[in-house]
Amino acid sequence: MTDAELDAYFRRIGYSGGGAPTLETLQDLHRRHAESIPFENLNPLLGRPVRLDFASLQEKLVREGRGGYCYEQNLLFQHVLKSLGYRVTGLSAGVVWNRPPEEMTPRTHVLLQVDLEDGPWLADVGFGGQTLTGPIRLEADVEQETPHEPYRLVRCDESDEFELQAEIRGTWRPLYRFDLRPQRLVDYEVGNWYVSTHPSSGFVIGLMASRAPTGCRYTLFNNSLAVHPLGGESERRTLGTAVELREALTDVLGITLPNGPGMNPLLERIAAADPPPR
Repeated sequence: MTDAELDAYFRRIGYSGGGAPTLETLQDLHRRHAESIPFENLNPLLGRPVRLDFASLQEKLVREGRGGYCYEQNLLFQHVLKSLGYRVTGLSAGVVWNRPPEEMTPRTHVLLQVDLEDGPWLADVGFGGQTLTGPIRLEADVEQETPHEPYRLVRCDESDEFELQAEIRGTWRPLYRFDLRPQRLVDYEVGNWYVSTHPSSGFVIGLMASRAPTGCRYTLFNNSLAVHPLGGESERRTLGTAVELREALTDVLGITLPNGPGMNPLLERIAAADPPPR
């Protein structure tokens, strides 16, 4: 990244600190990224490509005020961290969130290993409504605080995999499983093509958007908007019109919506559907 590109990213997330590759810088960038750049899957829903080259990531997530999903979010974050001098390795995971424990899932989630002087850390700014808002140490069986919920890593039985879990309302919930094999961009391109185009992919079927500002999380699934305050009861509201959906996406989630003839019909279709089950 050039200095101008890095400065544009810093403005996007409201960062004005130093650029030394320290834990403190990583924590601040991680939190501000999750607060400022929303998770969203509008491109797959609109039949538009999801490109992973740096120029496309910078244009969409930084200059256009859009968001993206894990491939876009974490690959952009990887470019930023490497530009600052961090040692970063891309990894992949199979998502087990809200799935039966015995179900086999493909490795279609991107996460990052960041090696600091005191050892490796896990960074992930792209897991949607339950994304990390701060890095955690890559160490098993230790409860670790973040700006939002506590997280922990556990070793999977008889394997070299870790499982990331979050404590949600007093219960530890599994999110995804991964190992430490480095991934190449070509590996990500294959997974990205699958999740953004396959007719059974959740990213093609339904609208998903989220953001994690200080003190709460906002999540939108189709026409159901939820506000999850930390330590409080969640509030949910069904958005019954395209106008309400547009306002939620722009004013609550912070997304600058893409131009084009397909946007209004998409919002009208989603608003008219039955709300998803809770």
